[in-house]
Amino acid sequence: MSSVVVSSRREAEASPGSPHAEPARLQRPGEQLVTMLAPDGTRHPNPSLDHFVADLTPERLLALHEDMVTVRRIDTEGVALQRQGQLGLWPPLLGQEAAQVGSARALRSDDFVFTSYREHAVAYCRGIPIDTIMPMWRGTAASGWNPFEFGMAPPAIIIGAQTLHATGYAMGCAKDGVDSAAIAYFGDGATSQGDVNEAMVFAATYSAPVVFFCQNNHWAISEPVGLVARRPLADRAPGFGIPSMRVDGNDVIAVMAATRWALERARSGDGPSWIEAVTYRMGPHTTSDDPSRYVDPLEREEWAAKDPIDRLERHLEQLGVLGDAHRAAVKETADATAAAMRAACVSLPDPEALKLFDHVYTEPTAWLSRQRSQYEAYLAMFEGGEEA
Repeated sequence: MSSVVVSSRREAEASPGSPHAEPARLQRPGEQLVTMLAPDGTRHPNPSLDHFVADLTPERLLALHEDMVTVRRIDTEGVALQRQGQLGLWPPLLGQEAAQVGSARALRSDDFVFTSYREHAVAYCRGIPIDTIMPMWRGTAASGWNPFEFGMAPPAIIIGAQTLHATGYAMGCAKDGVDSAAIAYFGDGATSQGDVNEAMVFAATYSAPVVFFCQNNHWAISEPVGLVARRPLADRAPGFGIPSMRVDGNDVIAVMAATRWALERARSGDGPSWIEAVTYRMGPHTTSDDPSRYVDPLEREEWAAKDPIDRLERHLEQLGVLGDAHRAAVKETADATAAAMRAACVSLPDPEALKLFDHVYTEPTAWLSRQRSQYEAYLAMFEGGEEA
């Protein structure tokens, strides 16, 4: 069965070349992923999807390359900061740069993003300053930014909960009569959660303009995806009445095309879509994890050969536009971003103990006030009171 099902008569009647035709290269058992950029950098045409990325000039491809290199540098710095005791935790995104950058750069500013805890690249692409990402991972604040300023909610730590948030927001967009869309990012492990399946039920029932973006990085901490999914994850969505596409998550061009396909459906009133971006988590689940205990080194080597940045660089070299000047400028940008990240992290002041009770509710309750006073009395037992 195809991973895409026709969800409206208009789509069924659309000609193959029309904007509303369903893509022809879809995942079926035994077939390859939707890939537009091969690991060796060769650009493969795709008649059903090419029009979604017709604006990707060499200059825009260079910009995507800068994004991917910069967020990899951010990720490297995040791991280093945690190892040095400056961060409490860091969930690496190494290997998933194309999936995150390609999809995030397909969004409009009025779309709303709901992520898990690994989407640092999406936050970067949404324009969230690096210093506002740090407080949560250093443990000095529960969140770092105003969601409505950047069109992106704070990371959801509860696995899969953000899919419900995205669906609810999308339903609101439909009721308001706007053509904005919501997108929910989650991993393969989250597809086993009830929240994700409940979100798909609501999204399909109410034709919510939401994109379910699953980054299948093959590992739910130490559990391989093959243990819980005997078929491609994209095959699940049609059972809910949601069209789906399975793409090469290390191919930034294919990811952008797939995301734009899904966003067009959402904006046209055709409801939700599901994208399975097949990629690989090259690092640990978080910095508290040791993947050497369960990952086959040969498997990691196989995926290293499919590195998303190397792939795009080979393509840019074939186009003759990846010169030393660009490489030097990108390195300078990436290093400066990492330096700003480190400076912002180590300069964060420790919060006052009683601020734990701020912003728990819109208005303080008697129950919360009583807890605060009891904790204040406890702190007063130590020399220096709250400062102790």
